[in-house]
Amino acid sequence: MRCWLRLVFRPMRKVEDIAALEALYGTPGAPALRKVADHLTSLYRKWIMSSRLCVVSTVGPDGMDGSPRGDDGPVVQELDPKTLAMPDWRGNNRLDTLRNIVLDGRISLMFIVRGSTNVIRVNGTALLTDDAALRAGFEKNGRLPATVIVITISEVYTQCARALMRAGIWAGEDDSDGLPTVGEILAEVTAGAEGGAPYDAAWGARAAETMW
Repeated sequence: MRCWLRLVFRPMRKVEDIAALEALYGTPGAPALRKVADHLTSLYRKWIMSSRLCVVSTVGPDGMDGSPRGDDGPVVQELDPKTLAMPDWRGNNRLDTLRNIVLDGRISLMFIVRGSTNVIRVNGTALLTDDAALRAGFEKNGRLPATVIVITISEVYTQCARALMRAGIWAGEDDSDGLPTVGEILAEVTAGAEGGAPYDAAWGARAAETMW
């Protein structure tokens, strides 16, 4: 494992303007610019509707948030070529993403398909609605999402595959052995007041009952 401790405590040169940044990397290739669309093309639509996992990034007055969103089918539905709808299923009720959407609206989504090293990126703006008809369209086992995120697309494009290739993310290996559990993490940050083995033991049944 690399050790960066000796770098932390010495002065580092800061990149402070865009011209200096671009000088370090050069200009993007033509395909990197031409791949951008302002709506769902037929192939972008096919890719996104194959995605069951999406990372949603938002920004608000209190900071930024990145949140995974998953489903047992397409993680979003198309309302029209410029508009996507994402149900907000059960979570921990922190509402970080939703607060940001209510207060700011800027949003970025990264759609991931298991087995593919490509990622599709959507940038745009979002609003939050509790519209009854829209919520009803996402009914699962008699349950409805509390709200639906409606995204207006400004850009859709493919993300470079190198990051997932470097990580070997779909290599079939399991790196989770020895990771701390959520119960252990919770016990640590609360000095033992919450979490621990009882939390972990109860999680599976609790998740199954509140999945939707």
